[in-house]
Amino acid sequence: MAKQPPFRFPHLDGGFFVFVQREENEMAMKRRDFMKGAAAVGAASVVGTPHLWFKNAGLAYAGQGEIKVGVLFSLTGTTGIIEESLNKATILAIEEINDAGGINGMRIVPVVEDPASDPATFAAKARKLVLGDKCVSVFGSYTSASRKAVLPVFEKRNNLYWYPTLYEGRECSKNVIYTGAVPNQQQDEFIPWLVKNFGKKFYLIGSNYIYPKEENNYCKKLLEKLGAEVVNEEYVPLGHSEFSSVINKIKSTQPNVIFSTVVGDSVVALHRQYRAAGLDPEKMPMASLTTSENEVAAMGGDAAAGHFTSAPYFMVHKSPENERFVEAYKARWGADKVTHFVSEPSYFQVYLFKQAVEKLAPSDITPPNIREAVKGEEMTAPQGRVRIERENLHTWLWPKIAVAKSDGQFEVLQDSKEWVQPVPYAAYPDQVCRESGLEKV
Repeated sequence: MAKQPPFRFPHLDGGFFVFVQREENEMAMKRRDFMKGAAAVGAASVVGTPHLWFKNAGLAYAGQGEIKVGVLFSLTGTTGIIEESLNKATILAIEEINDAGGINGMRIVPVVEDPASDPATFAAKARKLVLGDKCVSVFGSYTSASRKAVLPVFEKRNNLYWYPTLYEGRECSKNVIYTGAVPNQQQDEFIPWLVKNFGKKFYLIGSNYIYPKEENNYCKKLLEKLGAEVVNEEYVPLGHSEFSSVINKIKSTQPNVIFSTVVGDSVVALHRQYRAAGLDPEKMPMASLTTSENEVAAMGGDAAAGHFTSAPYFMVHKSPENERFVEAYKARWGADKVTHFVSEPSYFQVYLFKQAVEKLAPSDITPPNIREAVKGEEMTAPQGRVRIERENLHTWLWPKIAVAKSDGQFEVLQDSKEWVQPVPYAAYPDQVCRESGLEKV
């Protein structure tokens, strides 16, 4: 009998959760069969059969000198343009750790899957990594749609997902370590800077899922405080490549700033069509939270030049740690490759994983124990000193504002004087994420 596909239902953020009731029922039957068998063994032992004892059957996360982890980034599809670099940064960190002796002598074994930029496939691959491969943690996702799709897997199985991407906040999970920026870490300095330097009329353009909508929600709150206005707000499908109507609206509304939360290969199309239309970044720049060196390399420096990005990391950042990271990345993946503000946390979060696991005896290496061990953990990352906030499992980061140059790199114009605390519910001041869970205040 052919296996039926999972049932799906639409989700508000443009992704969807995947229901696998049939599979769960099958697993429950297998567990019942196992328990019956174990009971039979136990009964047999009374009459002389050797006793068999299973400790944490099926949950042996570390053994034979190895620790298995999942690597779940898209290598194909619309966000493959950015996610393949997250895969590379993750693999680089794993290889470095293994070459240096591993974690307490144990090698990290990456199990790599390609979810092909599809939330349903993300969920299916996550189940495989957690249930089939028994990975103790999984590093993955770029979009919030894909993170939302895998979240039920990790929460139900009490496993641990390491998410390196800037995101919209408004999430409080004990099963996700968030190492990318949340809105307050990208916008609190950026929006006032844009208003001061360019003016108060903003055009908001984003991809059609939860991240751009929530970032824009926070942006509008900041603009309102500054007496600024939104002249238009528009969303396009993921993978969208035809922006002529958007360009025409921009020409007619004449904003001072085009605030972009477009993602993936759509970023390349938007920038190229902006330039082809003869628009001038000196008068009407695009200000982005999502345009990195990776997208700039794909579109060409001329299409990116003069536009702005706010992020905790840029490849040109000066620090010994960053120089080592960039050199190692190029040596491993090619001299033409670039690092950026999502590949950098993809890299350093593997080292935070290492630091947490180092605290544990091999028999104690489980997802819940790793989560407890990583709380408050610090390290000097390429961007600067970072720390996992105990209360909400998000990361203290270093916001920066930079302008793209025609050579494909950025020039950092403003660097935060202090690392900035993550406030995942900054747009919702009546809610706060604590160790005990989401609370109303």
